[in-house]
Amino acid sequence: MNASDIRQVRSFNRIVAEGIGAIDDRFLGRGRPMSESRLLWEIGVDGADLRTLRARLSLDSGYLSRTLVSLERQGLVVVQTQSDDRRVRRACLTKAGLDERTELERLSDVIATHVLESLSDEQRRRLITAMGEVERLLQPSLMRFAIEDPNSDDARWCFKQYFAELNERFESGFDPAFSLSADSRELTAPEGALIVARLRGNPIGCVALKFHKKSPAELKRMWVSASARGLGLGRRLIDEAEKHARQNGARVIHLETNRTLHEAIALYRQSGYVEVDAFNTEPYAHHWFEKKLP
Repeated sequence: MNASDIRQVRSFNRIVAEGIGAIDDRFLGRGRPMSESRLLWEIGVDGADLRTLRARLSLDSGYLSRTLVSLERQGLVVVQTQSDDRRVRRACLTKAGLDERTELERLSDVIATHVLESLSDEQRRRLITAMGEVERLLQPSLMRFAIEDPNSDDARWCFKQYFAELNERFESGFDPAFSLSADSRELTAPEGALIVARLRGNPIGCVALKFHKKSPAELKRMWVSASARGLGLGRRLIDEAEKHARQNGARVIHLETNRTLHEAIALYRQSGYVEVDAFNTEPYAHHWFEKKLP
């Protein structure tokens, strides 16, 4: 990594922290650190489950618990256990918490206005355009990858999006019942694995593997949400799948794909996959690829 690039990122981080008043424990002059104010904003007017807050902000349970205790002591938050499922705890803002959140919104608008009013119309346009690009390009650093139960709600949601897209793009549509199997048993260790990518706790992509002992592993069901395309997520999903395949002893990966998936075909080739003769009878496939893992 280029040292001057790293210095530029650090300089950018410092000026942003200074500009939004995040360098002391009195964020926006409200007498509490930025982490507590951000949590008030994330809880929102409707409240939020603690596990959702942990995932969205990438917080460990201990830190989230301590921050919530502090906000409870200030009379801004109450944490309750759901009556229908005692494993689920939910944070809600009190009347004082809602008022404080409104004030934080007002003060944040004041800071944003101050940033913009010192610029000309052209400078504002350039800054807003640059901010949008920076926000988008920062998203890959916030993406998280984890092995997922293929029967979980998020996994099923990913599969539903994947099947719907294939049905729309394939010339003859797509029916998973006619495709070679990749059921939940085959995507659960030791038979296989499902990797889900998340951004702020929300699923944005997936890739699956099927293992066959000493025979090549199969890469299946790779999908990237339209909202995350252009950020390199497909390449990172392949990297995660290959890493997991190596850890499970695979030395070769096979995959097949449909000719209408031009972006996927280009990505596979860029990632070192070589087109080979058909090695299965997948009815929706037109191209078969192989990669030997280093």
